Formats: sequence, C-alpha cells, structure tokens
Amino acid sequence: MNLELFFQIFGKLDDECQASKVTYSLFDILFTSLCAVIAGADGWKDIQEYAEGHLDWFQKNGFLKDGVPVDDTIARTIARIEPEQFNQCFVEWMQAVNRLSKGEIIAIDGKTLRGSYDRDDRRSTLHMINAFACKNKMVLGQVSTDVKSNEITAIPELIQLLDIKGALVSIDAMGCQKEIAKAIVRKQADYLLAVKGNQESLHRELQEQFDDFRCTAQTENLVIEKNRSRLEARACKVLCAKEVAKNFPDWPKLKTVGVSMGYRQEKGKEPSLEYRYYISSAELTEEQFSEAVRAHWAVENSLHWVLDLSMNEDRCQIYKDNSAENCGILRQTSLNMLRKEKTKASIPTKRKRAWMKTDYLEKVLKAGLTEVNKT
Repeated sequence: MNLELFFQIFGKLDDECQASKVTYSLFDILFTSLCAVIAGADGWKDIQEYAEGHLDWFQKNGFLKDGVPVDDTIARTIARIEPEQFNQCFVEWMQAVNRLSKGEIIAIDGKTLRGSYDRDDRRSTLHMINAFACKNKMVLGQVSTDVKSNEITAIPELIQLLDIKGALVSIDAMGCQKEIAKAIVRKQADYLLAVKGNQESLHRELQEQFDDFRCTAQTENLVIEKNRSRLEARACKVLCAKEVAKNFPDWPKLKTVGVSMGYRQEKGKEPSLEYRYYISSAELTEEQFSEAVRAHWAVENSLHWVLDLSMNEDRCQIYKDNSAENCGILRQTSLNMLRKEKTKASIPTKRKRAWMKTDYLEKVLKAGLTEVNKT
C-alpha cells in the first residue's frame, strides 16, 4: 500500500510535543484515526477499538509499533492539532487528487455542528463553511466560524484557500456581497449569487426585470414532478445583465441575471410559491442556470444529510479544544475517500466493510490517495 502522498501532505503538521517524551507520534495517531473514521468510528473509544482489532495490519504498514494508545491519548493528540494547518493540508490533498472541469459548479454553504457546544466555557456552537464540488460530490475545503452570521467574513477566507479557476461558484443570499464576488473573480472563477432583501435595491431591480415572467403563465420550460403526496413545478428565466450592470456597476463582470420559480403542493400542507433571484458573472443559458441552482440546493442531500445520517455528525458530542473542528475535517476526508472508491454501495455499507476487512480499507485509501493528472 503506497501512502507516499499522505506522508507528503499530512506529515507537514506540527507536533509540539518533544519526540523523546512521546510514545505515540502525531502522525501515527492521525492515520489510525482516519482509518477508524473511514470504518465507522464516531468517537475516541471507537478509534481505540478499531486499532486494537486490526493492530497486526497497522504494524505491518509501519504504524503503532509500541501498541495502541488509550482513547484519552488519542483525544488529546487530535485536539492539539492546529485546525488552520490541518485544513490547509486537507485542501492541498484535494487539489492533488481531484480535477475540476471548466464551468464545474462549486456550492459554498454552511452547516452547524450541533454537538460541538462547549459545556465548559459556553462558546457558540461551531459552524462550518464548506466548498462542495457538485459533480463529483467532493468537499474541496472548509473554514469554521463560531456563529452563522460570520459566514460573510469566513467565505472570502475559504475562497482564498481554493484553486477554483474556471469554476462557477454558487452561494446563497448571505454570501451576496460585492467583496465576495470580487474575491471569486480574482481567483479567475465565476459567481452565481442568490439575491434577497439584504441587497434591497438590487433585489427590487431584479423583481422589475422579471415582472413579465411572474405575471405571465410560463410553460415553455416548466418542469413538473409529482408522486402520491407531493406535486412540484419549476421554471426559470435568464436575461442579459446589461441594464442591471449599468445601474449597479460595483458588481464585477456582471453578465447574467436570473429567476427561478418553485411551486410545491404537499398533502396536508398549504401550497407554496417562491421566486428566487440571482446574479452571475457567467453567460448562462437557462439550462445551465437551472442546473446550477438545483445543484446548489442538492448540497443538503449530497453533503449535509450524508454527514448527519451516514457519518453521525450531529450526534457527535466531541467539543474540547480543537477537537470538534479537527474531527469535522477527519469526517470530510473520510467521506471524500469513501466516495472516490467506486464500489456500488452506500456510505454506511462501505464503512461496515472497512471495519470488517482491511483489504477493503486499503481500496478506499488507494482511491483517496491517487493523484490525478492535471494536464
């Protein structure tokens, strides 16, 4: 098993403990924890149990030569890793193993780690901002904030970390800020930003631009989906942004404005009709616009739902020091590796296989640590 890429990237993490006084190295514990989380571990005791159950395999590959550390040692070691440096290693790894195609949709969205509330000093629950490549369903990077309202300052930090050249970056209304748009353009990417009341004048202008769409029955691109208890209808319209750009010159390279209509009727509930407005620096067709809007909202099912239901993120009660954020990065790393391994099986099934069989774990590690040709 070739772990050269893992050593090369994650071996850069600083270990503040003196080597002469340490029985278990930071790198040994980090690699062991990653393998255990891939295999379904949710906490420190689970990691210890997995390492003890597969100690021969770890030692054959050069790890845990002095045996398995107890769960408290694992917890202290992971908690002392500097999250910013750990995340930088994660981003570097993803840039090595994942190739973005031109125009690929990257959704930036936030998720709260509900179990990360610090009981000792009553800090706010940790909120993670994720960059998600919608086509390959891969997390490209993340940054943390202590409250959701800080997304506005956290998003530019995340954008600065990423290689997003040629991509289309979609963000919900909280990220509809001129400085965020400029940060995306500086990285040679395009933006697609939802517009709501926090940009009152721009929102009002877009409503006026699409008066005809709202007031006239639109059937040419109407999509209807229904099952026994729910009916949904969607339609969209895009326009050249020339007039809007003239009135709002501070938005960089503004080329397209769009509206997405969504109607939903569900048994036992009041029907809902909603219009969502967007601006973009890309020249988008209605098909491209519709795909990008739907891809952004699919993050809930493709990332947040999977982290909660398949990786048990919301139920994780780890919160001491840096451990909540670092465990979040471990889960993201594990999920990306599990998805890069192309066996047709659910994430929970793959995790069970990795818990039982180290040969399947090796397949996951090999898929996750194979560099792509960037040319």
